[in-house]
Amino acid sequence: MNSERLALEEAAGGPRDPIWRSLSRWFVATAWCFSSLVMASCGYHVAGGAGKADLVPKNVKTIAIPAFNNATTRYKLSDFLPEAITREFISRTRYQIVNDPNQADAVLQGTVVNVFVYPTVFDPKTNRAAGVQAIVQMRITLRDRATNAIIFNRPNMESRQNYEISVNPAAYFDESDVAMQRLSRDVARTVVSAILDNF
Repeated sequence: MNSERLALEEAAGGPRDPIWRSLSRWFVATAWCFSSLVMASCGYHVAGGAGKADLVPKNVKTIAIPAFNNATTRYKLSDFLPEAITREFISRTRYQIVNDPNQADAVLQGTVVNVFVYPTVFDPKTNRAAGVQAIVQMRITLRDRATNAIIFNRPNMESRQNYEISVNPAAYFDESDVAMQRLSRDVARTVVSAILDNF
């Protein structure tokens, strides 16, 4: 009789004694907790919320981004960059961007040092550039306005962006507002990512 009962219990998934039930519940609970922890650790966090930007000094809630200086002949880039960086901060963080540096907790200052445009791909039929790489070199500093302490400093920051084009590359970047706006958006992502990743 006992052997028949044991066979039935094994077929049903194991003996029904209290110790076995306790162990199986403990195993299930442990596995559930572990999987929840793994899934939570892989979640996406918005910077400025529960992400890295919380490590920026707690007094920094507002940031001013005045016009960038420009040491190049491509003046439009420095005109577009502050606006592009502002949009990037607003979309990715909880910082408030203000116009007046005197009303900000921190001030982001920048200088466009160099802009290089190199052809990378040539159309075999026309032998004209079909792809270019734009390299923007900058100096970026984020300072605490009250103490003048440097929060973030990158004196030799570089952003490299690749583009497919169908016109002369020099004319494309020198004369096209659309091209410079696109470049400024891509550079802005690089700048904001570098600041957030620093923390």
